[in-house]
Amino acid sequence: MVTMDLPTAVKSYQFGERAKSELIMIAQLCLALTGFSEQERPGGRRMLLMMMEFTRSEIQFAVQSTGKTEFQKAINSLNEAISLVESNQPEQASQKVAAAISASTTPAQEAWQVLSGHGLL
Repeated sequence: MVTMDLPTAVKSYQFGERAKSELIMIAQLCLALTGFSEQERPGGRRMLLMMMEFTRSEIQFAVQSTGKTEFQKAINSLNEAISLVESNQPEQASQKVAAAISASTTPAQEAWQVLSGHGLL
């Protein structure tokens, strides 16, 4: 049984679902970058890195707001993915993003259980 107060459950659910959505989009963009022409790739990489950094900031806010260590694990995986994109390895980066998705889903699932148990979902 998951123990979590309702305010933390609401925040964890909200942040987890948002992070998951953003990270899924980032994973798809990592794979899409592999199909870019050599001329397009540097611009695509810059835009992807900006999005990754924005998402990292959002997840950092989740860590600070909820105290959930799973969000920090998501940040750590996303940091590795950022390094891989910077090293022109977007395929490998998508695997690290998948780990970040998994980590950010855990607090959302736990929060869903709490909120559902209180009849809020």
